[in-house]
Amino acid sequence: MPLNKTRMRCWVLLLSFCALLPLSARAEDEAPEAFVKRVSTDVLDSIKADKGMRNGDINRVMALVDTRIMPNLDFARMTASAVGPAWRQATPEQRTRLQEEFKILLTRTYSGALAQVGDQSVEVKPLRGSPDDKELVVRTDIKNGGEVIQMDYRLTKTPGQGSGWKIYNLNVMGVWLVDTYKTQFAQEINAKGLDGLIASLSDRNKSNAKK
Repeated sequence: MPLNKTRMRCWVLLLSFCALLPLSARAEDEAPEAFVKRVSTDVLDSIKADKGMRNGDINRVMALVDTRIMPNLDFARMTASAVGPAWRQATPEQRTRLQEEFKILLTRTYSGALAQVGDQSVEVKPLRGSPDDKELVVRTDIKNGGEVIQMDYRLTKTPGQGSGWKIYNLNVMGVWLVDTYKTQFAQEINAKGLDGLIASLSDRNKSNAKK
């Protein structure tokens, strides 16, 4: 599924919302809508102040992803969902490679759109369901002048060390981020297997790095 510029800017914003949240602040009893509201408000201000990210400095973006975003995503689950049923047959080495290449693909795909972040504001909608649920969706509207864009987070509450809410899928205007890749990955797997998908992702990432 092609990614238009509006959705790309929004997904950058959604992925970046996680970046400002220190692990120590992710209390297990934090309400999911409070989690989303606090992080999204902070990150908007931070992106505006970071000229390196706004100018597409890939090293700054990669460092941001590794240190501030990844700890707040259930990225193994995101990758597994994108890969589909073949994930169950993947070896530990294949799973590691798939996560590494998928992370690089997402980072490089959306890094250039960081410069598009402007004067957006965030409105978190009333929560559907119970705050005691272990999985739920937090719905938001991103407002930029007269434009309103629906963006949703699918969250899971993780137990044990590092417990708290984590994001495992993102929705912009009715389209889920993971689903945009699921069809593409399935075609690669059907044609060339898991190793073929890994090789294809690696080639795409190398090609993107040269641009």
